[in-house]
Amino acid sequence: MNIIETENQSTLKTVSSSIGHLLLDMGKITDKDAERILKFQKEKSMRFGEAAMALGFVSIEDINKALSYQFDYPYLTPDKASFSAGLVAAFDPFSKEVESLRSLRTQLILRWFERGFKSIAISSANEDDGASLLAANLAIVFSQLGERTLLIDANLRQPIQHKLFRLSNIQGLSDVLVGRASTDVVVRIPSLLNLSVLSAGATPPNPQELLNREALDDLLKVFADHYDVIILNTSPILASSDAQIVAKKAGGVLISTLQNKTALKDTQEAYESCRSLGIDVQIALNAG
Repeated sequence: MNIIETENQSTLKTVSSSIGHLLLDMGKITDKDAERILKFQKEKSMRFGEAAMALGFVSIEDINKALSYQFDYPYLTPDKASFSAGLVAAFDPFSKEVESLRSLRTQLILRWFERGFKSIAISSANEDDGASLLAANLAIVFSQLGERTLLIDANLRQPIQHKLFRLSNIQGLSDVLVGRASTDVVVRIPSLLNLSVLSAGATPPNPQELLNREALDDLLKVFADHYDVIILNTSPILASSDAQIVAKKAGGVLISTLQNKTALKDTQEAYESCRSLGIDVQIALNAG
């Protein structure tokens, strides 16, 4: 081994476990690039990532991706993912919209999960009030926090979570509740740490009666032993009593509303219909 090779090893060692090391592993820079960046970094008293960008070796997207690995905060790039673009928490975790989701996550932790609850239902007064996307994105940000998170599509009338995550819906919650499937149908999302999804499954002729069975209570108890956070997406509150049934079993409900779209009277009606059953209710206002 000659002196030059030894110097290269020493140089790269200083990059190890840093943004530079990650950029090397990602194939964004070469060993020679790393040497130039380190020299420029020292001359300009800059961070490695800033120096790499200044020299034109990497983009801000490359830096953000490396940071996500460094801090165990996984996210995806839209051109390489098969998920719905509506899952902004997976694609654009540094946006203002996702920052609002993280703020909501913090509120739920302090107001709900720290009280000992493991599950919460997420619904809306009517269709198209953002409940499904809110549930999916909240599940993602909870998993990014390191919480073992399970997203359950309990909307047995018009399920959508399998579409958002591009999953099979041959078997799911409805099949587990009637004993045609086991909890093995829960799908771990490999590209997002700590996130699992249970799709709705076959559309039953009696969703209300199915959700009202003790089987759902038993299932939630089983899941509570394996997950830190369980999010159940339900059908709209004013469309049927499905949402109230699920929310009662979960212990509480977060009602999604869209700014300049959801009618106040509808939100109030949904709120009162849940509160009258002793269900703890939270309201989430989305920009839409």
